[in-house]
Parts: sequence; C-alpha cells; structure tokens
Amino acid sequence: MSKMKLARVEKGLTQTQLANQVNATRQTIGLIEKGEYNPSLNLCIAIAKVLSKTLDDLFWEGD
Repeated sequence: MSKMKLARVEKGLTQTQLANQVNATRQTIGLIEKGEYNPSLNLCIAIAKVLSKTLDDLFWEGD
C-alpha cells in the first residue's frame, strides 16, 4: 500500500473525498496511489496539507 493511501485511510477519507478537497478527480488520486501518475508540486502540497503529512512522509522513495 502506498504511503499516500495509508495516510488517506488513516484520516478516514475516500479517494473521492480527498479529490474534492484538493480539486482533483478520484481517478487522479487512484493513479497517484498506484504510482502511475506524477502529480504537480502544487497538488502534492495540497494532498500533504489535507492529510496532515509532509511531502517526505507521502512521496519520498527512500529506506
């Protein structure tokens, strides 16, 4: 499970609810969670704010 999906589920949000809060589509959120879409920096920041996480928490691919 992606870090973003895990954070979204922990917040109790559906893909649609998150999408509405960040002005994106549910499909976009799904693709980001699957790693099949690279969101803009502005969208990353909006998602991080809604999920109360840092960009590193959600998107950094490290150990």
